[in-house]
Amino acid sequence: MENKISFEESMIKLEESVKRLESGDMSLDEALSEFEKAVGLVKVCNEKLESAERKVKILVEGADGIITDKPFEGEADEA
Repeated sequence: MENKISFEESMIKLEESVKRLESGDMSLDEALSEFEKAVGLVKVCNEKLESAERKVKILVEGADGIITDKPFEGEADEA
């Protein structure tokens, strides 16, 4: 699963995938493939949420007590 997709796009695709799975209109192989796709989307969403949480902690937990906007190391190019 491409990690360049936004969190919001990932959530929309995940919701669509869940709807397809819940419909029950797929063969077992199709459902398994759809499930694997959904798991990948969940992974992307979790990674984006964890990254956002780390960035918020950096803003809130400045060592000197001052709020800073220093980006998390290694993620400066990630939006």
